[in-house]
Amino acid sequence: MMQLINHKLSRYLVAIMACFSSACSPVKVLNSLVPENGYELVSAVEYGKHQRQKLDIYLPKMAQQTNALKKVIIFYYGGNWDSGERAEYKFAAEALAGLGHIVVVPDYRVYPDVLFPELMTDPVSVAKWVKTNIKKYNGDANKVFLAGHSAGAHIAVMMAINAKYLAVESLKPTDFAGVIGLAGPYDFLPLKSDRLKTIFAPEAEQWKSQPINFVDGKNPPLLLAVGMKDGTVWPRNSINLAKKIKENNGQVEVVEFASYGHVDMVAKLAKPLRGNGELLKPLAAFINKY
Repeated sequence: MMQLINHKLSRYLVAIMACFSSACSPVKVLNSLVPENGYELVSAVEYGKHQRQKLDIYLPKMAQQTNALKKVIIFYYGGNWDSGERAEYKFAAEALAGLGHIVVVPDYRVYPDVLFPELMTDPVSVAKWVKTNIKKYNGDANKVFLAGHSAGAHIAVMMAINAKYLAVESLKPTDFAGVIGLAGPYDFLPLKSDRLKTIFAPEAEQWKSQPINFVDGKNPPLLLAVGMKDGTVWPRNSINLAKKIKENNGQVEVVEFASYGHVDMVAKLAKPLRGNGELLKPLAAFINKY
C-alpha cells in the first residue's frame, strides 16, 4: 500500500513540474496543496494608491504564541520584470513562514507601466513600509531580510548593492539584516530580447541595470542560491557577483544546486516539492545566522 501511495505521489509531483514548463498554471496546482493552518494571512494591505501597490503579510501561528518580535522576510517574486501576482506565491510564503518568520509578499508595478530604473521605486517603497509598520504585526524592524527569485532577486540584490535606491526613502543597505537571491540576474549583459532592451533602455545606460557594476563591499550579508542547470539565468550571474563582492571584502555566501534549473530555484520551496528541504535549509540557516 505504501509503495502505491509513493508511486502516485511521484507521478503527481512529476505532473506538477511538467506544468511549470508548459502553458498551464503550476502555481494554482501547488497552492492548492499548500497547508494554510500554519499562518494567518493579512491580505491586500496598501502601501500606495496604484492597484499593484498592495502587499500580503503572512503571520506564522507560532508567532502569535509569544510577544517576542519576529524576523521579517520581504519576498519579491520574479516574472521578467513584466508579470507576476502576489497570490501566486503563497507556496513560497508558507515555506518561509513555517520557519517562524513573518513574510511579506508585495505586488509592484512592472512593464509596461514602468521601465528601469523606475521599476525599482515600488520595491523600495515596500521596504520602507515594512521598516515603518511591521512592528504593528509583531515584526522586528531591525531584522528585516530582502529576498527574491529571478527578477525579484535582481531587485532585492540591487537595493543591497546600489545604495542610491534605498536613499530615496532615507534608508541604506545595512538597515537590512541580509539578502537572499534565488537564481538572480546580476550580470546579464548583453540583452537579447527586444522586450528587455525596451525595459532597460537606452542601450548606453544598460550598464546601470547590472548589480555587479555597483559592488563596493559595503552590502549587508548576501546569500546567492544558484541552480547549476539553469538555462534561463546562467549560473555565472551569481558566481561573478560573489567573486566581485569577495574581492571587495564584502559578505557573501553561494550555495549551488547541481541538478536544479531556473524554476526549481523557487518551486522546491513548495511543500509538495520540498523533499528533505535541500533548498529551504540553507535559507533557514542564513536567516538564523543573521
